[in-house]
Amino acid sequence: MAKLSASNPTVQFLALLQLLLFGLSNGSNVYIVYMGEKTHLETELVQELHHGMLTTLLGSEEEAKSSILYSYKHGFSGFAATLTKSQAAHLANWPGVVRVIPNRILDLHTTRSWNFLHLNTEPWNGLLSVSRSGDESIIGVLDTGIWPESESFRDDDMGDFPSRWKGKCVEGEKFNVSNCNRKIIGARWYIKGYEAEYGKLNTSDMFEFLSARDAVGHGTHTSSTAAGVSVANASFLGLAHGLARGGASRARLAIYKVCWATGDCSSADILAAFDDAIHDGVDVLSVSLGQAPPLPAYVEDVLAIGSFHVAARGITVVCSGGNSGPYSQTVINTAPWVITVGASTIDRTFLTTITLGNNNTFAGQSLYVGKHPHRTFQIVFAEDIASNDAEASDARSCTAGSLNATLAKGNVVLCFQTRNQRSAAVAAETVSRSHGVGIIFAQFLTKDMAFSFDIPCIQVDFEIGTSILTYIGNTRNPVVKFSSMKTVVGKLIAPEVAYFSSRGPSSLSPFVLKPDIAAPGVNILASWSPASALSYSIGPVNFKIDSGTSMSCPHVSAIAALLKSVHPKWSPAAIKSALITTAYVKDGYGFDMVAEGAPYKQANAFDHGGGHVDPNKAVDPGLIYDMGVSDYMHFLCSMGYNNSAISSMTQHTMVCERTPKSQKDLNLPSISIPDLRKTLTVSRTVTNVGPTTSVYTACVEDPPGVSVLVKPSVLQFNATVQKLEFKVTFRSKLKVQGRYTFGSLTWKNNKYSVRIPMVVRTVINDFYTDA
Repeated sequence: MAKLSASNPTVQFLALLQLLLFGLSNGSNVYIVYMGEKTHLETELVQELHHGMLTTLLGSEEEAKSSILYSYKHGFSGFAATLTKSQAAHLANWPGVVRVIPNRILDLHTTRSWNFLHLNTEPWNGLLSVSRSGDESIIGVLDTGIWPESESFRDDDMGDFPSRWKGKCVEGEKFNVSNCNRKIIGARWYIKGYEAEYGKLNTSDMFEFLSARDAVGHGTHTSSTAAGVSVANASFLGLAHGLARGGASRARLAIYKVCWATGDCSSADILAAFDDAIHDGVDVLSVSLGQAPPLPAYVEDVLAIGSFHVAARGITVVCSGGNSGPYSQTVINTAPWVITVGASTIDRTFLTTITLGNNNTFAGQSLYVGKHPHRTFQIVFAEDIASNDAEASDARSCTAGSLNATLAKGNVVLCFQTRNQRSAAVAAETVSRSHGVGIIFAQFLTKDMAFSFDIPCIQVDFEIGTSILTYIGNTRNPVVKFSSMKTVVGKLIAPEVAYFSSRGPSSLSPFVLKPDIAAPGVNILASWSPASALSYSIGPVNFKIDSGTSMSCPHVSAIAALLKSVHPKWSPAAIKSALITTAYVKDGYGFDMVAEGAPYKQANAFDHGGGHVDPNKAVDPGLIYDMGVSDYMHFLCSMGYNNSAISSMTQHTMVCERTPKSQKDLNLPSISIPDLRKTLTVSRTVTNVGPTTSVYTACVEDPPGVSVLVKPSVLQFNATVQKLEFKVTFRSKLKVQGRYTFGSLTWKNNKYSVRIPMVVRTVINDFYTDA
């Protein structure tokens, strides 16, 4: 999802006016003073240090207290404060300060999916059974808060809080301690950074609560997807009717509200939530938000900084990869210590039949949930009813204000997606405002659907759209009628990578393959906030169908929590490795996965990383590619960050070598080489987590244009040897500038198949010499 806001026009206007007024008067004067790992164990001493620095800088304790927003003192050291540019520049040179980072505003990025993933109580040795549905694990969710009264958050039959839990249930507007229970064991909310940017949030002018209560629905959706208990007879206004449940239904939830009804999330608030999550004792953090490219350096990215300290303490961080697909280099949240998730489809859709006056019928997709009169209506082509001042292309795609309301009134309108207007939702709103009674929207083929309540919005591909246009042009009185919507399950090829899912390579560190994995993120049913703007428009909505990498992220968060329950000593890197090396790249019919786009294509590692997540295989991966803080320190060296910055981040003395260890040798469960010139050798180390005595043989699928040699080609593990290094040598066969090509390396025996993706691009040194 992009930024979220209320759909009521008056509410939208007031909210926008508030943001504009405060944005113009305040300016961006919030800075995060990041000081790396704590040098004092006592949080009081850390906080005193921060206040002392500000007092010295500003000249008085009173000014320091009014300036500081947060003191980060649990997992790392630093503070957020309102400062002038010159004050911030002055602090940047103080001893112990790693970076002074301007506050940034990040954006928010929905249960058939768990059955689709075969995450059921059967088989008896499957992940759900052996993990006891995540019993005792704690999933932290950074999002828009939670609607605690939702049936998904009942605490029936749940025991006392885990003894390690140190978090709080913070009260606020329409949220008190009683709203927490044995399912929602913690709830905090953060608004100081947001209000320092935009001014005080006036909840009388918009749907919002100054508390952990969710007024948007997004946080409730992601939380229930990850850990909601089973709810029978759930549906979105009758669609997708059935049992709704989270992946780790017995896991506990810790809620950190960092995003608000405008869709904005302050980096100062996010960093405070990371700090508290470390103190509170979560096992997994689910973060469905991020910053669009250009990507900031890791030492200036609060998500990278916060997740680094979280991962260093054994907490797995799962992030959404962004919704800017299908274009390359759009993936975000690319730090190697987080799991970055792309979105895929499941085997469910919502169909309606389009019947023309000549009795030709077509199938279309729709999430229309209003009343269906089953009447016959006239149908018109949008370009033929353009308003006087509209461009033909704008009218063709039903851009806002492009239609003649007199000619649209009472008709179904056929619109075509264009380069400038791709949204079925925008087109439906345009037709509705022009008093049309329905819309057929022809577009690139995708299973992601726009919600429509006022009028039927039927999405078709260009071929069907063109056939309907031909009928309109050849008929004196063209008419159309629609059938009721029907939920169809199990009759689609799935999974496929979603059209909107952001793609690799990483624009910041192309040696780190991103996204890591794909998971269900299209038309996901989960709990929603009945106080949301949607509920304001159509009545209380307790469950909603939604799409985005925001929805795929909590799927992987739940699976990570289940894995942590089974393997409590596994590091975040081990959990990520288990997910990637057991992922699959074939759909349910045994064909190579495809990626939605224009046109469809065979999916590759830039679309889905290691492939599509397979929970039951991940519990027993055979081998893992493990890493720790020292590995990440070497990686930061290779990125060109200086010794003092890295040492301060980790509180380990770090002297980067003159020729630092290359990024290519970071022990990731993938190999990405963006600049193969002739020959290059990469090293990796695997740890045996299967039977003590095991033998694996290397099986290589060479990337086209590259030959690959693995040494040794056989790995033998026994009681004394449980960790082995191997080297992979790549040799280019090309004598011209290449493009990215894709292959894989799989370690196999009679029980396990441990696969990692390989991505290589040949670069010719003298590429420009003959120009």
